[in-house]
Amino acid sequence: MAITRSTCCYCGVGCGVLIESTADQITGVQGDPAHPANWGQLCTKGLSLAQSAASLTNRALYPELRLTRDALRERVDWAMALDSVAERFADIIEQHGPDAVAFYVSGQLLTEDYYVFNKLAKGLVGTNNIDTNSRLCMSSAVTGYKMALGADGPPTCYDDLEAAHTVLFAGSNMAYAHPVLFRRLAAAKAANPAVKWIVIDPRRTDTAVMADLHLQIQPGTDVALFNGMLHHLLWEGLADPQFIAAHTTGFAELKTMVRDYTPKMVAEICGILEEDLRLAAEWFGASPAALSLYCMGLNQSSHGTDKNLALINLHLATGQIGKPGAGPFSLTGQPNAMGGREVGGMATMLAAHRDIANAEHRAEVAALWGVDSVSAQPGLPAIAMFDAIKAGKIKAIWIVCSNPAHSLPNLAHVRLALGAAELVVVQDAFINTDTVAFADVVLPASSWGEKSGTVTNSERRISRVNAAVAAPGEAKADWEIAVAVAQRIEARLRPDKPTLFPYVDTEMIFNEHRLLTQGRDLDISGLSYAQLATSPQQWPFPADASHGQARRYTDGVFATHDGKAHFHAVQYLPVAEATNSRFPFHLITGRLRDQWHGMSRTGRVPALFEHSAEPALTMHPLDAERRSLKAGDLLKVSSKRGSLILPLDIADSVASGTVFAAMHWNGQFLNSGGINEVCSSAVDAKSAQPELKHAAVRVEKAELPWRLVAAMSVEDVAGGDILALHAIVQPLLQACAYASVSLQGRENPLLVLRVADMAAPEGWLERLFTALQLQPSANVLQYQDAKRGVIKRVAWSDDAVLRGFVLAGDIAGSAALIAQLGLVWTGPRIRVFTPGQAVANDRVICQCLYVRESRILAEVTQGADVAQLKAKLGCGSVCGSCIPELTRLCQTALVC
Repeated sequence: MAITRSTCCYCGVGCGVLIESTADQITGVQGDPAHPANWGQLCTKGLSLAQSAASLTNRALYPELRLTRDALRERVDWAMALDSVAERFADIIEQHGPDAVAFYVSGQLLTEDYYVFNKLAKGLVGTNNIDTNSRLCMSSAVTGYKMALGADGPPTCYDDLEAAHTVLFAGSNMAYAHPVLFRRLAAAKAANPAVKWIVIDPRRTDTAVMADLHLQIQPGTDVALFNGMLHHLLWEGLADPQFIAAHTTGFAELKTMVRDYTPKMVAEICGILEEDLRLAAEWFGASPAALSLYCMGLNQSSHGTDKNLALINLHLATGQIGKPGAGPFSLTGQPNAMGGREVGGMATMLAAHRDIANAEHRAEVAALWGVDSVSAQPGLPAIAMFDAIKAGKIKAIWIVCSNPAHSLPNLAHVRLALGAAELVVVQDAFINTDTVAFADVVLPASSWGEKSGTVTNSERRISRVNAAVAAPGEAKADWEIAVAVAQRIEARLRPDKPTLFPYVDTEMIFNEHRLLTQGRDLDISGLSYAQLATSPQQWPFPADASHGQARRYTDGVFATHDGKAHFHAVQYLPVAEATNSRFPFHLITGRLRDQWHGMSRTGRVPALFEHSAEPALTMHPLDAERRSLKAGDLLKVSSKRGSLILPLDIADSVASGTVFAAMHWNGQFLNSGGINEVCSSAVDAKSAQPELKHAAVRVEKAELPWRLVAAMSVEDVAGGDILALHAIVQPLLQACAYASVSLQGRENPLLVLRVADMAAPEGWLERLFTALQLQPSANVLQYQDAKRGVIKRVAWSDDAVLRGFVLAGDIAGSAALIAQLGLVWTGPRIRVFTPGQAVANDRVICQCLYVRESRILAEVTQGADVAQLKAKLGCGSVCGSCIPELTRLCQTALVC
């Protein structure tokens, strides 16, 4: 067995991993105990990486090409695919100009991949139309840092988690989104109970449950809250006048503005208690070291930059920056969103944090690249880019390692844009994303464990990514594909000139990137590619340094033109879309613990569905009671842009008037594109980041009387491959008014399908029976009541093991049957049609040891606390991702 040191491909924590492999198969993964980002710890998602790579089903294994506009894609060789992409891009550039093409890339790319695409767009093609899905998560943080501190990049590091005395979480369910870092915080608080946690979130998340103070504000009122806290800080004399005078500008204007933000007024705006606001301000201002941790709840807003600036104002006013345990810390959502920003892989920036609007910066990049010039025309950020595609201004779009047909807001508009494009190139490791359906060309790319390069995590730490196995089929590294097309385009646009793309490996690309950073705020001229193999390093790392810089601005000198941090007096503005009588609910969105983004990778692991098995819309109990709704009812969720149907979950984690839905579910698991069907494409005027966190919606019961539940063990169908069975069933979803499919189980995976409609779609049931191999036979028993529209089929294996069923028209007993799948059936088979006792949704709380909620609750009702649960059941003792939920379950028992 070989061991390969690499990094995790999920969130921005940047955990080091040790990949176990034999021949061409990844067999296991462990946390790297030597990596400073995680010291050997991993979360449920990271620990399951080997399972996500176990099957080649739905992997893109060879190039595909649509030979005519209305034809189906066909398999072609690499030469034909690359020639076609290069020729069609070059044709469009020559006919319509360089801004008629665009590139939409991803925070999941490696820095070297990002660099080549950026150079291809801005250096060769001559367009700044290259943007990234990082626009959807990090651009407001980038803009806020640049406006206030002069440069992009957190001034903090992970060691500040242990050094902080007060921790303010703003719009971050860190327990789910960044669980490894959250466990470091929890351990620090356990060691020092005097540490205070303040959580600002409209939802009572598992992070909020563990806080000393939860400010459950109204959606979008963060700026008002931060201004109100600053008002109280100033009133109580908790500001740092020496720091303000020596190291900042703009404070007088800010001080004048926040006079109007009295705690009483702000508390009314935010919907919180005035004394809670005052307490939060006092904890923050009086703390020896205050650290703020923030994520999408601040960034994904039409006023996201203002939210960032208002929070940074608190740090600057109190001197809580540039020292251990203090500072505004933006938690990156994707594994290499930071690296993409470093190489200028966004429409609004150039390499090494240079600005497109700066002529000197453009000249520097042009000279280093060896091109005549770099365009001064700003590129189109994500939302504007797809608007331009729909309007016909952009003719061709090359999408790399991203799924905008799911992740962008207002999905109906995105689908129209992709359908209108003359050319859609999709480069991805997976063939089954919602976006691939629109592709004229599919270019198969290598995935995690198959590629090499570097990534930069949330604390500015650069780590090496290494391939443990070869890419399957004909898949190639993303940078290799970009170079191959670029060289072909050069032959048309730059004949007889030296190539701009001489790269033969990622080290060559890294070294060129390093050269561009020299003298910049992110200078890594002292860092070698080889050094990173054993020692991940933070930037800046200039030529005269022996190691990277952990914290920035420790000397009080900032990256602005005058060396001072800049206060910004930002006024509170409401959300882009106010609720009204037609759309009375605030919809907020967020993450699940065990899924990540569009589930193209986590959705391959059945065990990761066991914590949240199906999509849902969460509503407060009082709102459900007023509407005579009960848990499990199907609800139609509508906005001005579209609608979708989701089952109802009732919980007091959301406030009355607010509903919540997870952002992961998409057309591979639903008969819609997911919650972004209804989300607004309104953007922040400064950062162009869309308001994905909030929309005004209407919720009404969906009257769909015909119901179906089907479940099938994979052992005897689809060659034993659960992903292959999913691929067979997935095309059936679109024919139904509501349909969801999920995978479940660990040793014996199951596929579970839930459907609702006015009546069974014509011919649909026979297609389902065929897909599940439930044709009549000696081991398939059928019950039918044509008058009632009921048909049920149940199947056994030859050894009497219950292997699957379809209950249509009457789904009573489906939960009991699911619990029996994979077990030997005893007694007469006809009894299978007699509804058994309903089985409650018994979620798996601890993925590591597969401990279900019922076992935990049984101990909790006997008085067990978290420590006792760990000792007796083992839950929470391995990766620790479930500890926040164990804490909540114990607290709930105490309240009851």
